[in-house]
Amino acid sequence: MGRAGDDGRADYLAFVEAHQHRLLRAAYLVCGNRHQAEDLLQDALLKLALRWPSVRDGDPAAYVRAILYRDAVSWWRRRRRERLSAYPPERAGADVDDALRLSVRAALDRLPPRQRAVLVLRYFEDLTETATAEALGVTVGTVKNR
Repeated sequence: MGRAGDDGRADYLAFVEAHQHRLLRAAYLVCGNRHQAEDLLQDALLKLALRWPSVRDGDPAAYVRAILYRDAVSWWRRRRRERLSAYPPERAGADVDDALRLSVRAALDRLPPRQRAVLVLRYFEDLTETATAEALGVTVGTVKNR
């Protein structure tokens, strides 16, 4: 069945197959918890599916990233006191890579949600200042400032 016959389902599924791992990684870097990252991505992909006909010819990955970061910020606002962790506190890093990863994670955890989102988008997702501003719904000046 072609594109018109299945209402773009095949295109949507192909997009999800091609981008889900990178988007999950971005979600994890923003929230710091694998389970929450999976939930954020699942919700974002559902929102994308509902808007697929109007988004598919543009940049669906940017649309999903914007949803991820905005939903993560909303989640942080609702649950400021609760701290989730992917690993129990007694787990220690065995080598230099683990120590570096834990240091980066700890540094990201100390940042306010919007500043953390800017850093993840700019340096882990390698987006431009303009693309970062669009994803977060802020001005380029705000991105530079953070």
